[in-house]
Amino acid sequence: MLSTLTSKSQITLPNELRKLLELKPGDKIAFSPTQEGQIVVTKANKASFATLRGLLPQPNKAHTIEEMNQAIVEAVVGKTNPPNHAGS
Repeated sequence: MLSTLTSKSQITLPNELRKLLELKPGDKIAFSPTQEGQIVVTKANKASFATLRGLLPQPNKAHTIEEMNQAIVEAVVGKTNPPNHAGS
């Protein structure tokens, strides 16, 4: 299969390739170079790690070791001494 690179550096994927990869408009396509100088074309995953970057908020500040140790202690104490709600 052949395709031509346009003056805007775009290519059109041949219909056979689109059918083979089950591509539809809006799908992402991954181009992966090989050590042999070839390019592997695959349908990209719905959500790759790169697309997820930035979705979670960044913490306001870094926590100290002491703060992390205290949080661990509080979590362990909370698990070993659950509140007694019966008969309160």
